[in-house]
Amino acid sequence: MDLTTLKNLIASETGVAVYFSAPNCGVCHALRPKIEELFSEKFPSVKFVHVQIDKSPGISGEYSVFSAPTLLVFFEGKEFLRKVRLMSIQELQGTIARPYKMLF
Repeated sequence: MDLTTLKNLIASETGVAVYFSAPNCGVCHALRPKIEELFSEKFPSVKFVHVQIDKSPGISGEYSVFSAPTLLVFFEGKEFLRKVRLMSIQELQGTIARPYKMLF
């Protein structure tokens, strides 16, 4: 995915989650399936996008993502949530649930 495509997706979709990972990051690889499952089960209307920092440095730079894992959640084109490194699935679910119910 390129920067223009991602920007268009964020602008056109009500909800977008962007998960940034790095190739040699064990936490990234362990956390990704759990976060993907959370969005597919609890927040199915939010589009989930995975970005590898090493393959898309332009996207990482544009969104000021310099460490992995990082999760950005956008609602109606605006950044709603930014989680870097340590993130709890339960905490994510609690934080996202209220705006999700209001928008969908």
